[in-house]
Amino acid sequence: MTSSNPKRHFLRGVRDSLPFILVIVPFAALFGVVATEAGLNVVEVMSFSVLVIAGAAQFTAVQLMTENAPTIIVILTALAVNLRMAMYSASLTPYLGKAPMWKRALVAYFMVDQAYALSQIKFEMERDLSVSERFAYYIGTVAPLAPLWYGASYVGAVAGAQVPPSLALDFALPITFLAMIAPALRTLAHVAAATTSVVLALLMAWMPYGSGLLVAAIGAMIVGAQVELLMTRKAGQ
Repeated sequence: MTSSNPKRHFLRGVRDSLPFILVIVPFAALFGVVATEAGLNVVEVMSFSVLVIAGAAQFTAVQLMTENAPTIIVILTALAVNLRMAMYSASLTPYLGKAPMWKRALVAYFMVDQAYALSQIKFEMERDLSVSERFAYYIGTVAPLAPLWYGASYVGAVAGAQVPPSLALDFALPITFLAMIAPALRTLAHVAAATTSVVLALLMAWMPYGSGLLVAAIGAMIVGAQVELLMTRKAGQ
């Protein structure tokens, strides 16, 4: 029986997450620029990135803020975009559910797509890991990413503040979302959810303050979940 070695798994997590730096840095910098272009100052941008630390939700919130949507609409829509984190948490509970409360709180704060994807694969493949080793690996995956997310957001915010109004960057937000969505369309459920969101967003465009986006997000999640369920049942037959 091998002894527990959290440090080794922490370093493994750091190593596994390094390729994501190529995505995290420009994405965070772009958020800083776009958020500044939307009217946020550097302090507000940094508070946003540190407290929320969720790229898609942050971009969504900024888009709604530029449309002068009510605060409640901004919050609800951002939460809808981030509902996948609840599913991430549920799938990691069998592996980290017995960790102390402070460790679970730390994992919850640093619940990001990259860390979840790496950890889920790791925990599935190495089921004999202790809770401490699993926690160490998870924290290792975000150790290089979180500081770079904060730092690049700051750089983008400072750079964005220097961009003259004549060089509007409104185009950056839709392009960013297209770049995020395209690689994620890997299964029929993903395509069904994306198609539903587009159709509903267009049909609900008349709703005030962009609240149609909230309807579209909820509808897309329902359709995606149902398609995934049907595919699972079909595969089991």
